[in-house]
Amino acid sequence: MRLNEEIFRMYDIRGIADIDLDEEFAYKLGLAYSIYVGGSGNVCVGGDVRTTTEKYKRALIDGLRDGGLNVIDIGIVPTPLMYFSLFNLDVVGGIQVTASHNPKEYNGFKIAIGKETIYGEQIQKLKIIIQSDIVPSKIKGNYEFHNIAERYIEFLKERFKFEKSFNLVIDTGNGVVGYVIPQILEVLNIKYKGLFIEPDGNFPNHLPDPTVVKYMKWAIDEVKNGSYDGAFGYDGDGDRIGIVDEKGNLIFGDKITAIIAKGILRKYKNAKIILDVKCSKGVVEYIQKLGGEVILYKTGHSLMKAKLKELNSPLAGEMSGHIFIKDDFFGYDDAIYSSLRFLKEVEISNKSFSEIFSEIPFYYSTPEIRVEVEPESKKFEIVDELVKKFKEKNYNVIDIDGARIEFDDGFILVRASNTQPVLVLRFEAKTEEKLNLYQNLLYEELRNYKEFVKI
Repeated sequence: MRLNEEIFRMYDIRGIADIDLDEEFAYKLGLAYSIYVGGSGNVCVGGDVRTTTEKYKRALIDGLRDGGLNVIDIGIVPTPLMYFSLFNLDVVGGIQVTASHNPKEYNGFKIAIGKETIYGEQIQKLKIIIQSDIVPSKIKGNYEFHNIAERYIEFLKERFKFEKSFNLVIDTGNGVVGYVIPQILEVLNIKYKGLFIEPDGNFPNHLPDPTVVKYMKWAIDEVKNGSYDGAFGYDGDGDRIGIVDEKGNLIFGDKITAIIAKGILRKYKNAKIILDVKCSKGVVEYIQKLGGEVILYKTGHSLMKAKLKELNSPLAGEMSGHIFIKDDFFGYDDAIYSSLRFLKEVEISNKSFSEIFSEIPFYYSTPEIRVEVEPESKKFEIVDELVKKFKEKNYNVIDIDGARIEFDDGFILVRASNTQPVLVLRFEAKTEEKLNLYQNLLYEELRNYKEFVKI
């Protein structure tokens, strides 16, 4: 089997189905995983709704069982339910077959060992095992099916009671969340109008990515033209969330994290709240005003989970919509659970979505701007040079993940994506004039790399 090594990414394995990945690869991954975890014990396996998921899942299960592991098949479920199973079943780890919000031709695997997702060097070690001559175990593992969704819904029912009558728009983009969200909202007595709820791996309406305005325009229009409290959008595998307020404004994960932090900081005074470097300065100020200590950290769901555990923090969040809640939960990114925690804060505040978000100081900002770099290997080198240049010019540079240049009234961010051949840029300022100024300042530096950077 010819292996495209680029599928072994920072946080998961992901590539074009039936080109970069196939059933043979899925089988070998199962065998390799078995060797990695020691060849005994139970492992849970879930999958999303992509058209290739079921065959890859079957091949993966065969590989795991031939490697000596007992497989607990948890069915077609959002990725957070695979994480949930790590804490609620007797397993040595789990694998989810998914490519999240990627286009329909992609698929992949999110991998957990113990209760944690592996990343970076761990994924590279798995690659080395896959490339070796793997011999199946002499003992074949058992197979069983477990309805984890039923257990998860009961878990949520026990923890959430709403006095307020919410009426929401829910857009799952034909992703896997559509399998469970109707039952969850029904048991919690939350009224909703579903958009593209029916799971369909061809994603016939839009890609399930709730941070992209063009994909959320149906939810925005529905909210503007109806009497709704707002809308929730979920990504393809259910670990990221976007919210639309009742005025039709799309709200990103950093501000959702801030509102959830409000409740957590009532409980844990001076708690450490972790944010990725893309998050708004207004969110930082808001959490600090509530008494929290903000820790800016690297972007990436596996990295954030590891930091959450290291600092014993109750909450972490990314602008991309990954939100990690340890308070009364397990510390992984679950968009459904996060949306319910947000609703609880809205109920407590007795405010509308727009009113509660307006508590956060306002900054003019850009969305994430992605600038292509060719060859891809240059992206980290360019960022390292920019960090050095800005420090030499005596700017206040946070270099935990690229360069975040802090000003009293905003910031400039440039970092190398861990998953694509791009530089990720973001800008914030208190005025539009300053926003333009900060953008020009960075673009002027990037023009020095015009043979590699497409601007």
